[in-house]
Amino acid sequence: MKHFLTLGLVATLSLPTFAQKHVYEDLLVKFVDEKYEDVLAKAQGYVDNDETKKDPLPYLYISMSLYEMSKIEKFRAMEEYKKCDKDALKWAEKYRKKDKNKEFFDNYADFWSDLNTMAGESGVNFYEEGAKGYSKAKQTFDAMTGYYPENPGPWLMLALCQYNTNLAKEGELSMKSFQTAMTNAGDISALPEDQKKLLKAAMMHYATYKDTKGDKSAGKAILDQGKDAFIADADFKTFYEGY
Repeated sequence: MKHFLTLGLVATLSLPTFAQKHVYEDLLVKFVDEKYEDVLAKAQGYVDNDETKKDPLPYLYISMSLYEMSKIEKFRAMEEYKKCDKDALKWAEKYRKKDKNKEFFDNYADFWSDLNTMAGESGVNFYEEGAKGYSKAKQTFDAMTGYYPENPGPWLMLALCQYNTNLAKEGELSMKSFQTAMTNAGDISALPEDQKKLLKAAMMHYATYKDTKGDKSAGKAILDQGKDAFIADADFKTFYEGY
C-alpha cells in the first residue's frame, strides 16, 4: 500500500497545475505512517474549506483511512468508528462525485480492488440472508455503483435487491446500467479479479431469482453473457449446465 500510494502521489504531481492546486503530501505521509485519525481530521479540514472542498483527494484519503481502520479491531470497537467500513463506501462515493472524469481514479487501482472485494463480499452475504438482508445489500451495492459505475456486477446485484423489495422500476433502470457497463467492459474475462468474482456471483443469483419467477429464459440470457469468461470455473460450470 505504501509503494502504491507513492506511485499515486507521483502521478498526481505530474498532473497540470490547473487540475488541482494541492497534492496533499501531508495526507499521504500521515496515511503511510498509519495515523488514520490524523488523516481524517486533516482531510475533513480540507473538505470544510471553501478553497479546497472541490478537490477530490481529501475525500479519497478519508475513504482509504476508514477502510484501513475497518480492519483494525481497536477502531471497530469504538462507537464513532464501528461503521467505518460502511462509511468508507460513502466517502468513496463523495470522492467520485468530485472526480467524475477519473483524473485520479486509476492511480489507486489497488485500493478500488480492495474496497470492491470488501463491499462485494459483505453485500452478497447480506443478499443471501434473504428478506432481512436486502436493505443492507441494496445500500452496499448502491454505494458501489456510485463510486465505480463502470463495474457491472454491483449493478446486477442492485437490480436484484430492488426487485426483491418491490422496486421494479428502479430494478429495470439498474438492469439498463448493468448492460451499459457490460457493453463498455468489452471482454469481461479481462476485468480485474475482484470484478469478475462479483459478476459471476451476481449472474448466478440473477438466474436463480428469474427461475423462481418462472422466467428461466431471462436467467439463461444473463448466464450466456458470462459463459465464455466463467465456464472454466467449476461452480459456474456446474450451475450453468444444471440450469
